[in-house]
Amino acid sequence: QVQLVESGGGLVQAGGSLRLSCAASGRTFSSYAMAMGWFRQAPGKEREFVVSISWTGGRTSYADSVKGRFIISRDNANNRVYLQMNSLKLEDTAVYYCAARSGPGQRRDSGEYDYWGQGTQVTVSS
Repeated sequence: QVQLVESGGGLVQAGGSLRLSCAASGRTFSSYAMAMGWFRQAPGKEREFVVSISWTGGRTSYADSVKGRFIISRDNANNRVYLQMNSLKLEDTAVYYCAARSGPGQRRDSGEYDYWGQGTQVTVSS
């Protein structure tokens, strides 16, 4: 089992930045190949893919809506994944979820992920 805990959400003005963190426990990234992803869900909308990263960090994939503004990274030694969000827009407001999948390859489909965090709220104001 893997437990994921997100942090770093909050209220930010449009154009600002936030850095989300996801701490994993139960399995260490150094011992188990786990790709990671961030998804988000806005009020009244379905959960959507934001970004994913392979186990080694060598491959990433971004949703078009965040490409060029968000950056995913991971620290396998400390079992953490980060999402740096820059130039935030009103439409980025959502609950952001960290997800993990057993296997090295990153995926965009939420159904490919085995473990999910509880989510952290990101609110972008005008």
